[in-house]
Amino acid sequence: MNPTEPTARTAAAILARQQHTARLLREVTEALRQMRRDGTRLTVRGVGHRAGVSRTFLYENSHARRLVDDAIRASAETGRTERAARHDAAAQDTSWRERALNAESALTAANREVLQHRAQIAELMGRLRDLEHSWSHDGVQRLTSENTTLKQRIRQLDETNQALDERLKAARSNTRFLDRRIADLESQLLDPGRKLPATSTDGYVIPARDTLAQHPPG
Repeated sequence: MNPTEPTARTAAAILARQQHTARLLREVTEALRQMRRDGTRLTVRGVGHRAGVSRTFLYENSHARRLVDDAIRASAETGRTERAARHDAAAQDTSWRERALNAESALTAANREVLQHRAQIAELMGRLRDLEHSWSHDGVQRLTSENTTLKQRIRQLDETNQALDERLKAARSNTRFLDRRIADLESQLLDPGRKLPATSTDGYVIPARDTLAQHPPG
């Protein structure tokens, strides 16, 4: 019997075992990648089932255990970050929706007041035409002065109306951006590698370049 044969068989067995372990580690790595992409909750049992390896292997092989532990820890941190981001986005969305509703209410009130003043002007103009022949010069001047004052008030209300309309448009635009931000957060649950749009310090959403390319401001 050749004394080198046991050594050769031992080396071959060690190599086969190493190759088998490497294959299992590749399966574990691929399973972790798929579970992160699908948004599946990471557990040792779940990883073992997806990779087709035993939990004993995941616990006893140091490399496999490190892969699983790192993935679970990263997933937990990502979840906390996403929950915080979703909470902030929801708060901003509520704030902008309230502002939009307040601006719309103020705009409606301003339009109503404009209509009331215009009706009053029309009534005064009618009275002026009907009674001009019997009124004194001072009475006509007084009525004309009242009419001029009301016209100035109409111009002021028109300017206020325009300003409120611009505020309402801005609030609606930011609400649309916040709706898209929430959609981005929801899609990030399926794609953790996707970056969130930035938000300025005054509450306005600064959409990412890819978001602007796909959804230009309306």
